[in-house]
Amino acid sequence: MTLPLPITPNRDSTVASVASPVRDVARCPHCGTPVEGSDDEYCCGGCRLAATIIRDAGLDRYYREREEFAPRPQPLPGGWDTIPVTIHPDGTAEARLMVDGFRCASCVWLTENLLQRAPGVAEASVSYATGRATLRWYPEKTDLGSLAGRIAALGYHPRLLGEESAPDRGLVLRLGVATFAALNIMLMSVAVYAGWITPMAPRFLALFQWASLVLATPVVLWCAEPFYRGAIQGLRHGALHMDLPIAMAVVVLYVHGLVATLGTGEPYFDSLTMLVALLLAGRMLESRGRRRAAEAATSLAATMPATARRATGDRVETVPADQLEPGDIIEIGAGEQVPADGVVVAGEGLVAMALVTGEADPIPLSVGRQVVGGTFLESGAITVRVEAVGAETVVSGMAEELRTAAERPVRPSSGDRIAPWFTAATITVATATFMGWWWVADVNQALTTAVAVLVVACPCALALSRPLASAAGLGAAARRGLLLRSADALLELNAVDTVAFDKTGTVTHGAFEVIEAKAEVLRIAAGLERFSHHPIARAIIAETIARGIPLPRGEEVAETSGVGITGLVDGRRWWLRAGESGEVLLCGDDGPVGSIRLGDIVREDSLDAVRGLERLGKSVTLLSGDHRRVGQRIGVEAGIDDVVAPLGPAGKADWIASQQAAGHHVLFGGDGLNDGPALARADVGVAMGTGAASSVLVADGVISVASIGPVVAGFHAALAARRAIRVNVIRSILYNISAVAAAAVGLINPLVAAVLMPLSSGMVIWESARVERRVVRALR
Repeated sequence: MTLPLPITPNRDSTVASVASPVRDVARCPHCGTPVEGSDDEYCCGGCRLAATIIRDAGLDRYYREREEFAPRPQPLPGGWDTIPVTIHPDGTAEARLMVDGFRCASCVWLTENLLQRAPGVAEASVSYATGRATLRWYPEKTDLGSLAGRIAALGYHPRLLGEESAPDRGLVLRLGVATFAALNIMLMSVAVYAGWITPMAPRFLALFQWASLVLATPVVLWCAEPFYRGAIQGLRHGALHMDLPIAMAVVVLYVHGLVATLGTGEPYFDSLTMLVALLLAGRMLESRGRRRAAEAATSLAATMPATARRATGDRVETVPADQLEPGDIIEIGAGEQVPADGVVVAGEGLVAMALVTGEADPIPLSVGRQVVGGTFLESGAITVRVEAVGAETVVSGMAEELRTAAERPVRPSSGDRIAPWFTAATITVATATFMGWWWVADVNQALTTAVAVLVVACPCALALSRPLASAAGLGAAARRGLLLRSADALLELNAVDTVAFDKTGTVTHGAFEVIEAKAEVLRIAAGLERFSHHPIARAIIAETIARGIPLPRGEEVAETSGVGITGLVDGRRWWLRAGESGEVLLCGDDGPVGSIRLGDIVREDSLDAVRGLERLGKSVTLLSGDHRRVGQRIGVEAGIDDVVAPLGPAGKADWIASQQAAGHHVLFGGDGLNDGPALARADVGVAMGTGAASSVLVADGVISVASIGPVVAGFHAALAARRAIRVNVIRSILYNISAVAAAAVGLINPLVAAVLMPLSSGMVIWESARVERRVVRALR
C-alpha cells in the first residue's frame, strides 16, 4: 500500500466495532498459513501460483511426500538479467546459485525437477547438503531471471553465489606430496635409527636410504619450488627473504643426503621433507584464512537493470540501459528498478532507497525529486529525465571509490621485520661454522656441522608463528560468525579503540516490522493487504502469521498510489491510511478505529554486544542516515549513548576520517551500498553478510549471522592471536640463539638437530592451539 498525508486519529475510538463473526479456519494448501475459509483457500496469490506451477509440471507427488509445509513465496528482487554468467562452447550459459529455505528432501526434489522441466534448461542440479544449484540453459530460450523466478515462486529464496577464491591447487598438491614423502621417510628412519641398537643388515640399510632419496627428490625439486622462487625474488630486489635460509637448508640437506647415500653417513632426508611439509602447511593455513570471506563478494552489476523504457515522441521503446544519454526521457513502473540517475518530470510513487541510503522507509517521489539508479520503485509510476548514466551515476561513483579505497597497503608483521636479520645471522653463522671447522678439522666435519646449524636454526618456527596463530584466531572468529578476510584484518583489531555502527540493517533488522497493534485491527489490515507486495503489507502479513491469526479474505480491494488501500472485510468497508510517523490507521465509516505502529527493531543481542565492546574499552557510536529522533530511539534501545544523525554516505566516511585525524583507530560496521566508502575508510570495515554486494567486497570482514555480537568475539580472537604470536616469536628467538650456538661448537649433530627442529615447530603449534581456549574463556 501507499501512504498519503497524515490523518489525526480519534484517540477515544475502540476496536470493539471491528469484531468479526466466527468463521471456519483452514490452512493454505501450499505454505500452511491459517486462513479463514475452506481447505482449498490459498493465503496469497504467490501460493496459488506456486501450486499451479507444480501441478502444471506434473509434480503433484510433492504435496503427498513432503515432510513440512513449503515457505510462503516472497517477491524476487530484480537485477538478475545483469549478472555475469559463464558461456560454454556449445552455446549454453551456466550460473550457480545458493537457495535458502529448503525444509526437507522433497523441497530439493521439487526444485530440481521443476528447473529441469523448465523450457530452455539443458541441465539443473540442486544439492540438499549445501543448498547450491547449478544451472545450464540456452540463452535464446530463457534467462537467469526467469529461472530464479521459478525458484522464488515455490517459496524458496535464490541468491547469488559469489565468486569464491579457490584454494591454490598447486600449493595443495605440493603439500600432499611433501606430507606423503615425509611420513614414509620418517617410518623408514625409525627403522634405521633402531638399527643402531640392534645392527641392521647393510642391504636393508641401503634399501631404506635409496628409497628415502627417491621420495625426497620430488620434494626438493618440485614441492620446495615456492621457497626457491621467494629467495630468488628477494635477492633480485636486494632483500634477505625468510625463504633464503629455507632454500639453502633444503639444497644443502639434499646434497648432503645424496653424498651420504652414495658413500657413508646419515642422509637426514626425514628432516628435509618434514621441514618442507611444515612450511607448506603454514602457507596453506594462512591462505585458508584469506579466503574465508570471499564467497559473499559479488558484482556491482546486479544493482543496475539491463534495460530501460525510453520515450521518444509518442513511442516507448525498450533499449539497453548503457545506451541511455543525459536528456532522455524514461518511464518506470511499480516494481521496476531505476536504470539511471535523473529527476522526476511526471507521476509519483514510493522508491526504496535502502540500497543507497541504508534506510528501510520508502521515500515519496513527486515532480522535481531526484532519483538514483539501482533503486526500486515500490509503487506508483514515474517519468524521469536522465541526468547521469554509466560511470557518472551515484552507484558507479561509489563503486569507483570502493575500488580505489580497497587498495590499501598491508602492514609488515613482527616476523617480516625480524626475517632479514634472522636470515643474515643464520647464513653468517653457518658460513663461519663451515670455515672454522674446515680449518680445525676437515671438510666432512665442516659440512656436517654447517648442516646442523642450518637445520637446528629452524626458520620454520619463526615463519610459522604468525600464520598459525593468525589462522587459529581467524578460525575462532569464524566459528562465532565473523569471517575476516586476512590475518592483517584480524591483528588490526588490536589497535581499534573506536567502534561505529550503521543503524539500519546492522544494529537493527533493517526492515519494517509491526511494533504495536491490536489483534483484530491487525486481522482486518491483513485482509486488505493480503495480496499486496508493498513492504508495509509484507510486515503486516508477517506479524499476522506470527501471531497465528487466520488471514481473512478481502473483497473489492483497491490500492491507490499516494492514497492508501480500501476494501471489504467481513462485509464492511475499511480503509488503511497513514497516521503519525511510523503509524498506519485503520478507518471505518465513522473514522479511525485503530492503528498499527511500524518501525525498525533493534536486533535482540545488540545491547549485549555493545556492553561487551565497552568492557573491552571501546568507544561505541551509532551512525544513521535517518532523522536524529529515530537514531536516538534506536541508540537508547541498543545502549549506545553517542548517536550521530543524519549522515549521508560521504558524511559517514568524513566522520571516520575526523576520528582518525584525532588519533583514533576505527572499526565500522555496515550493510548497505551507501556504507561502502565508510567501510573502505575505516581501519577495519565489517559488513553484514546479507548486505549489499559492494559493501562485502570492500570490507575486511563479513558477519555471517544476523547479529553484531561476532564483532566482540573478533576482538577477543585478535587479542588471543596477538599474545600467541608474541610468545611464539620470543620462544623461537630464544630457541634459535641457544640451539645455533650449541650446533656451531659441535655439541649438536644433524641427527639431534633433526629431532629438535620439529620440536621447536611443535611449540609454535601448541601455543597457537591455545587461541581457541582463550577466546572461549573470554566470552564466558
